[in-house]
Amino acid sequence: MGSILRPLAILLLLLLAAPSAARAEPLVADLSNHLIAITTGFTGADVLLFGATDGPADIIAVVRGPTGRAIVRRKGRLFGIWVNKDATDFEEVPNFYAVASSRPLDQLLTPEMAQRYRVGLDNLGIRPAEEGGAPPDDAAMQAALIDIKRTEQLYRPAPGKVVFLGGQLFRADFHFPANVPTGTYLIEVMLVRNGKVESAQTTPLVVSKIGVGADIFEFAQRHSAAYGVVAILSALMAGWFAHLAFRRT
Repeated sequence: MGSILRPLAILLLLLLAAPSAARAEPLVADLSNHLIAITTGFTGADVLLFGATDGPADIIAVVRGPTGRAIVRRKGRLFGIWVNKDATDFEEVPNFYAVASSRPLDQLLTPEMAQRYRVGLDNLGIRPAEEGGAPPDDAAMQAALIDIKRTEQLYRPAPGKVVFLGGQLFRADFHFPANVPTGTYLIEVMLVRNGKVESAQTTPLVVSKIGVGADIFEFAQRHSAAYGVVAILSALMAGWFAHLAFRRT
């Protein structure tokens, strides 16, 4: 209940302060929660983006997860066996990507502007890690990478909706699935007016594991050899106790 009342209260404050705030800033935005805590039994989370503008305008919100490298492999037959034949290594790959807008994107941004601000799945900024020219099938491999991310629900296939509450207040909902990667996310909110991005604001969102599971994960990352020994000993002890239990029965 508190997670619902907090953004509603802030929206009310924004409404009351909208005239004075609008004179100072054309765009004000915030999140209902700046931390997504992954615990045991985590099934996903919803985050509310809300804010106010200084007058009639359109809003585009982009959620971009931490970037990294990704390898896409293509299988092929070798002596009648399916094996990995080709591989392309990409960098600057967002682990999560979603967009929401108050109107269709093609009505708000030209293709050049969408590419400049990296809005849309065609403008993610992904590039091959290899130097010396791009292989001719890089476009197909990048399309396959995006399809994989969409299947994993880490890339939203279509833009979400930014809803205006009156003339100045707006809101948008973003869903993060259970397999959302940890890290620091950036939510960029753009105010579009007369075909131009007039103002922008970036807000961080942290996705982090907490609790016993997080402690085990951190121990495994920092002390991989010791974690491996503990895991083996635990498996041996579990097998030994199971053997004793079955022998007694």
